[in-house]
Amino acid sequence: MPKKTPPPTDPPEQPHGDADAEAHDLAGALHEAQEAIDSLKPAEEGGTSFDARDASPFALPSFQPAARSGEPEKIDLLGDVTLNVKIELGRTRMLVEDVLRLGEGAVVELDKLAGDPVDVYVNERLVARGEVLVLNDNFCVRIHEIVDTKGEEQRRSA
Repeated sequence: MPKKTPPPTDPPEQPHGDADAEAHDLAGALHEAQEAIDSLKPAEEGGTSFDARDASPFALPSFQPAARSGEPEKIDLLGDVTLNVKIELGRTRMLVEDVLRLGEGAVVELDKLAGDPVDVYVNERLVARGEVLVLNDNFCVRIHEIVDTKGEEQRRSA
């Protein structure tokens, strides 16, 4: 014969009036939320179905472009952002064996000729082309062309 559990020694506390009203409000909110979720379910799951033929077009308002003032927009916040700038004289492909034989005075032939424009990359993206100059014993680049990145991407993919 199974043993019966003895009754509790203290009766459970009855909720206070405020707690009971709060629990009732929470239960009502939970019920409303569940009804809202059920109304969003597709028809095959027992929810409401929508017919696309009942939809009407939505006209977007036309916006006027913002008037530009005579002063340029302030970009002072970007003044201290660091960018990686790379000037590429040319490229070549070499075998590991040939790289290991490189030493002082070795000459590496590149795919560009002397006088050809060099490529200027900012954060690994080609942005300009120019020529190499020497100014006060320092190498410099004079920019001759700003590369249209959209057009350049189209040329590469073709």
